[in-house]
Amino acid sequence: MTDELNFVQQARRDKLDALVAAGVAPFAYGFVRTHEATDAIASLPEGQEEGGAVSVAGRIVAWRGHGKTAFAHLADGSGRIQLYFRKDGLGDDVFDRLGLYDIGDVIGVSGSLMRTRTGEVTVRVASVEMLAKSLRPLPYGKEEIVDGVTVRHSGFADPEQRYRQRYADLAVHPEVRALFIARSRLITSIRTFLDGRNFLEVETPILQPLYGGAAARPFTTHHNALDMPLYLRIADELYLKRLVVGGFDRVYEIGHDFRNEGIDRTHNPEFTMLEFYQALADYREMMTVVEALIVSAANAVRAVAGVGASVPDLQPPFPRIEWVPSLNAGVGFDVMSASDAELRAAATKAGVEKVNSLSRPKLLDELFQAHVERKIETPTFVIDYPVELSPLAKPKRGNPALTERFELFARGRELANAFSELNDPIDQRQRFEAQARLRDAGDDEMSGVDEDYLRAMEYGMPPMGGVGIGLDRLFMYLTDTQNIRDAILFPTMRPE
Repeated sequence: MTDELNFVQQARRDKLDALVAAGVAPFAYGFVRTHEATDAIASLPEGQEEGGAVSVAGRIVAWRGHGKTAFAHLADGSGRIQLYFRKDGLGDDVFDRLGLYDIGDVIGVSGSLMRTRTGEVTVRVASVEMLAKSLRPLPYGKEEIVDGVTVRHSGFADPEQRYRQRYADLAVHPEVRALFIARSRLITSIRTFLDGRNFLEVETPILQPLYGGAAARPFTTHHNALDMPLYLRIADELYLKRLVVGGFDRVYEIGHDFRNEGIDRTHNPEFTMLEFYQALADYREMMTVVEALIVSAANAVRAVAGVGASVPDLQPPFPRIEWVPSLNAGVGFDVMSASDAELRAAATKAGVEKVNSLSRPKLLDELFQAHVERKIETPTFVIDYPVELSPLAKPKRGNPALTERFELFARGRELANAFSELNDPIDQRQRFEAQARLRDAGDDEMSGVDEDYLRAMEYGMPPMGGVGIGLDRLFMYLTDTQNIRDAILFPTMRPE
């Protein structure tokens, strides 16, 4: 295969040399395009045989010659259009140089529109320019017509290589391009939704002197000039809440967070998070905001051709279940009064690994994942978590052993996490110190005491509701995507 590929690459370089010898620049500076492919096709009314002049540009994806004529298909970001070349229209030299063109070359053509005998809208090419010579063949597959439907057989089916060479994956798979267009539409819709509710988009530090806002192992680096360790943020939360103290009542950030954890179908070390905070709101009010936001995002994805058919029909209000009763029903006993030994035994029975090294909060979390989370299919709010699982949430009114927290789950995955945010600095210090003790005991997912954040709280932090939504997982749910690497343009991979 390597020898064959080298032969093909050499043949393309020979054609490159021939183009240069003929005075053709194989890598252009630009091209004036008047239409994308689908716009050009739409500009020729049904039933009309001839149309106006257009200039289109894109990759050659199909080619067939017939003596003094040739047909090709050119694909751009919108779709594809047929090209028709005639020797008597282009001249001998230009037409003969078409033999130096390959599938995958990027070209620009100008000419008038026509409709072929089969009814296909086509550009009758009057001029052609090489814009970028393809020196490596793209892995295009074959197409065939089955019962009147075009069926494509991928020439690039290895998922590992598709993730590594996303540029080639996008070039040869229109459905992958459509998927990531849908992802962009989702994020745009979220911004529009929050901006329309008077939230202010802000940016907070990615490099932080102390990580916090979640239970996760951070990536650690070192700043040479300051001679100090820094951490890639695991969450945006503590900085966004500082801004609420400063007088921004509604803030949000869409950005990347980083967690030094395993890679699987739902986890990538670098991922996209939305966090937003609303002063004077509690977690129940934030549930209604989350419902409306997700329905809006689903509508935006549903509008993308080739993707929208998979989007579920979402009808608020979403179901609500309580954390403790749902887990008690799963394990068959009261987890709040159970000993650590009982929790470890139940976790072992549920298939949790290395239970003896897990803290009590981690045991509870693993049990909940096994018995409740993985069985939730339709969007469901799980509410009122134990205080040991929620170090930044306010105690539940009437039951201080619980917190006013919800998580939204669907198809066994967490989509959102939210609190009535803790704004008592004395209580917050005690919880930070409890986390620090767990960290000192070996739980490296726990952070320490953030004195600057406590100082901010001591100035007076308004009550607020806060929400975090993993946009990769939300997008996976809406598009029925099974692997997070299919939802991220450039997922983290081992070196080749």
